[in-house]
Amino acid sequence: MAPSHKIPVTVLTGFLGSGKTTLLNQLLESDLMANSAVIVNEFGAISIDAELVVGVDETILQINNGCICCTVRTDLVSTITNLFSGTRPISRIVIETTGLADPAPIIQSFIVDEVLSATTILDAVVTVVDAAHIDRWLADQSSGENVAAEQIAFADIAVISKLDVVGEEGSAKCEATIRAINPMVRVIRPTEGRVNVASIVDVKAFDLRNCLTIEPQLLSNLEHEHDLAVASVEIREEHPLDGPRFFRWLNAFVQSNGAALLRTKGILSLAGEARRWVFHGVHMTLEGRPGRAWAATEPRTSAIVFIGKGLDPARIRNEIAELTQPDASLVA
Repeated sequence: MAPSHKIPVTVLTGFLGSGKTTLLNQLLESDLMANSAVIVNEFGAISIDAELVVGVDETILQINNGCICCTVRTDLVSTITNLFSGTRPISRIVIETTGLADPAPIIQSFIVDEVLSATTILDAVVTVVDAAHIDRWLADQSSGENVAAEQIAFADIAVISKLDVVGEEGSAKCEATIRAINPMVRVIRPTEGRVNVASIVDVKAFDLRNCLTIEPQLLSNLEHEHDLAVASVEIREEHPLDGPRFFRWLNAFVQSNGAALLRTKGILSLAGEARRWVFHGVHMTLEGRPGRAWAATEPRTSAIVFIGKGLDPARIRNEIAELTQPDASLVA
C-alpha cells in the first residue's frame, strides 16, 4: 500500500572509509528516527556495513554486489517499492551508499522514476568528508571522474569526520576545500565526535535547482562509470582464524599495499574468542575492536573485504586460508 503522504529520504554518501556507518548509527539512536527504514548498499557481494548498523526498531535492507548509482539502480526502486507493500509503518528512509557512488544518478531516480516521485521526497543529501584523506581522494584523477568531488558537489549537508586526527587547523582546511567545491553546502563539524540529529533529518535541505546547476543533464539519461582498476576482493572463511597470526599478516599486507588499498573492513571469527572482532581501515590506517558475542545458532564465519587497485585475489584468499591454524613454529 502506498503511503498517504510522501516519505522523506536522506541519502548518506561519502568516500570509502569516511565514517558513514558511524554517523548512521548515531542517527538511529535518536527518537527522531523511529520507524525508519535503512537501505545499505555495498560495492561487493559481502555485506559488512549492514551488520554494523546497530538500530533496533529500524528495517535494515541490503543492496549488494554493485553500486547503487549504476548497476543496481533498479534494485533501489524495487526495494523501496517493496517497503511500501508491507504492513509496518515507514516514517523515513535513509540510504547509505557505497563509497564509490556518484550521487547524481541516485538523485535522478527519486525525481524521474514515477513510483519514487509519487511516494517519496528527498530531504537531504548528506556527505561525510574524511578530513584526514580528502586531499588524497580529490587528487586522484586516474578515472577521469572524481567521485569524492562529485559527492561534495551534490551535498546539501557536509559532515566533517576525523577531526580528532587533523585538529582545528586540519578541520578549517577541510571546510575551505569543501566550500571551494560547493559554496552552498551546510558544513557540520561534530562536537566530540557526535552530530546533532536535528541538523540532518527533517531539514528540507534538498535543492534541485542547485543540482541542475552542477549537472544540467540531471533529468535526462545519466551514465556513471567506475574506475575499472578498482576491484573488490571478498573472503568468507568458515574456520576460525588464529588471531595473532592474522593480525601480523594484516598489518604487513596493509603496509605493503597501502597506496593501492582504498578500503579494508571485516568481521572476524577468532579461535578461542566468544565475541566477533570488527576492523576497518583506509590506506595504511587500521582500527579494530571487539564486537558482540556470537549467537549460539549463528554460523561463526569471517567476512573480509578489500577494495583497491591491482590486488591479487587468489593470493589473498590463499594466505588468509593458511591463517586458520596456529603458527607451527610456536607449538612446542
